[in-house]
Amino acid sequence: MRIALWLLALFAVAVAAALFAGNNPGSITVFWPPYRVDLSLNLVLVLLLLFFLVLHMAWRALSALFAIPREARLWRLRQRERGMQLALLDAFSNLVAGRFVRAKRAAESVLVQVRSIESAGDKLGYGPRIQAVSHLLAAEAAHSLQDRPGREQHLRAAIDHASAGAAPETREGVQLCAARWALDDRDANLALQLLDDLGQGPGRRTLALRMRLKAARMAKRTVAALETARLLAKHRALSQVAAEGVLRGLAIELVHGAHDPAQLQKAWEQLDIGEQAMADVATEAAERLLELGGDPALSRQWLLPAWEHMVARQTTLTALQRVHLVRTLERGFASVAGAPDAGWLARIESAQLQNPGDPVLQYLAGVTCMRLQLWGKANQLLTQALSRLQDPSLRRDTWRLLAELAEQSGDQLAATQAWRNAAQT
Repeated sequence: MRIALWLLALFAVAVAAALFAGNNPGSITVFWPPYRVDLSLNLVLVLLLLFFLVLHMAWRALSALFAIPREARLWRLRQRERGMQLALLDAFSNLVAGRFVRAKRAAESVLVQVRSIESAGDKLGYGPRIQAVSHLLAAEAAHSLQDRPGREQHLRAAIDHASAGAAPETREGVQLCAARWALDDRDANLALQLLDDLGQGPGRRTLALRMRLKAARMAKRTVAALETARLLAKHRALSQVAAEGVLRGLAIELVHGAHDPAQLQKAWEQLDIGEQAMADVATEAAERLLELGGDPALSRQWLLPAWEHMVARQTTLTALQRVHLVRTLERGFASVAGAPDAGWLARIESAQLQNPGDPVLQYLAGVTCMRLQLWGKANQLLTQALSRLQDPSLRRDTWRLLAELAEQSGDQLAATQAWRNAAQT
């Protein structure tokens, strides 16, 4: 299509020239005393056209001649930039391939080439950024080689170049790498300080949150680690199972860090409702409260959500969790001020009647009746639970309780046999 348009334009110019020059009688007279020169108008137009063409070509030739030094300098600059980029690719490729010495050497060669270009008077617009990245690669290689002085030297240079005019992403990347290296050095406080310097936006990214969680756990800052784990779970950076496991472990760690009932109650209030409803967290908190001499009624209040979940079968508790929950309730009932009230007695009886084949609930009901001095009913429930209990500790304690009941009723033979069975279990 373009060729056809050019042909049409050429034909139009030819037709116009033929119409204008074909019957053009005009002439131009040039007086140069004592001479007179008569020229055709068509010839004068052709000569003027040729003159302008020659002048244009001469101007182009002179421009090209004077531009040779500048073109040569640009060519050399492009060659240096190409070599610099190849060296940067070599540094990255060797780094991911595990050739850390070669990676460090290639990154340092990039820095040398950048300085050479800038010393020649050429200013690279992306100079600070490529220098920061090159220093970062060299620092990463030095870190892998356990060259801490070399790593710190390149890290400081990378921070300087990143702050001088590099993109914000480059500066944030340098800080994240520095935080990761601090974690590798087991310096959790430095890692947390570097992560705090990132700011609110970059500090809430998944990578930063993962490092913050690791640093907080390393520094024994359980509350900060728990808040970070909640953010990771909220952003779905962890799977549901992993998030529950991390939150459960941190909540239990927070509970075990309390050294008096008031401190433990404060730690419990710092947990979310979902964390308080976890069976392991509730049982550990209640058990810790009893160990510290706290209120048994408060421990049973903490256990109530886990108990309701277990009875209603809304969640699946493992056999170990069920035994732990029952053990904690039993320990609270055994204290002087922890006798079961009417509410808990009704809950335990209702759960045992709804699940008459559950030996763990039968054991708990028997223990509750024994604490309320209902000897006959306690003996019946414990005897029924004994044959189906799978946990060795529950079987041993069942024989022990039966021995105490036999001694209470004066049957020394049955008590002796029960004590013997308890010792053999």
